[in-house]
Amino acid sequence: MLLLPLLLLTDLIPGADNKHGLKHAFRGPTSFHVIQISSFINSTWEQNQGSGWLEDLQIHGWDSNSGTAIFLKPWSKGNFSDAEMTELVETFRVYFIGFTRIVQDRFSEFELTYPFEIQVIAGCELHSEKTTVSFLRGALGGVHFMSLQNNSCVPTAQGGSRAQRFCTVFYEYQGIASIVEMLLSNTCPRFLLGILDAGKAELQRQVKPEAWLSSGPPPLPGHLLLVCHVSGFYPKPVRVMWMRGEQEHPGTRQGDILANADGTWYLRVTLDVVAGEEANLNCRVKHSSLGGQDIVLHWGHPTSTMVIILAIIVPIFILLICLALWYLRRRSCQNIQ
Repeated sequence: MLLLPLLLLTDLIPGADNKHGLKHAFRGPTSFHVIQISSFINSTWEQNQGSGWLEDLQIHGWDSNSGTAIFLKPWSKGNFSDAEMTELVETFRVYFIGFTRIVQDRFSEFELTYPFEIQVIAGCELHSEKTTVSFLRGALGGVHFMSLQNNSCVPTAQGGSRAQRFCTVFYEYQGIASIVEMLLSNTCPRFLLGILDAGKAELQRQVKPEAWLSSGPPPLPGHLLLVCHVSGFYPKPVRVMWMRGEQEHPGTRQGDILANADGTWYLRVTLDVVAGEEANLNCRVKHSSLGGQDIVLHWGHPTSTMVIILAIIVPIFILLICLALWYLRRRSCQNIQ
């Protein structure tokens, strides 16, 4: 139930699409945002889900039953004291209660029908060492319908008259508006800077990727499916391209970046080519950990697949030899005795 709204909200997150530009990502995360997903099943049954994200890394959850925050990293509290964090969590708890009550009370005015879902993303982005810009956007069923700009509620064209009514109602509830303004303009920038400082050891770590080539099931007779695998890299932003010489091949197809168990990432990039036209093709991997020295694997040449195999087989072979020598030496000693 949570996955679809998160996918719909990716279009509302600043810098969410950064597949083809790594310059920003190499500096490390620069924004923090919270995602609110409020599901209204009927007039008496609703659920509020919340999470906190440092760009695409989730560091907070929300227990809707107890109304408490879940800290997913040792540094998820930033440099906030326990007292400040307790007060912040209580603020969110009160906000969720108030938000739910307003929506239920004004249900007919907004012309809503059960079930429905409201999604909100709000946070701040670091533009320089001392400058932050806050943002808030709201969606209804995945359709963007309002945003806050300079503490003013601005309805979107997609939201129509319903979004306009929402903004009118928003100004009627000064308590909720004041909480939102305080969180965006004051709390979020302080919290973001504290998180970046407290978590810098993990956030700034660099792990080099491993890459290898393979072939997949041919999509058509007389075709080849070339596969470039890249695994074990951190941070997440990476660029992998199939190239013909020095030109990127337009047929490159990138899969989803998947998480490994150790917190690093894996990516699979494919290329469908006519058999016989694979000459001069190579896979190029760009990642911040490589220091500008791209990994380049040439199709048809020995690739890191063999390196990986050798890296596994050779140590095992050496270990077997050592065990054999140890056994023979032990037997010799026993015979002498």
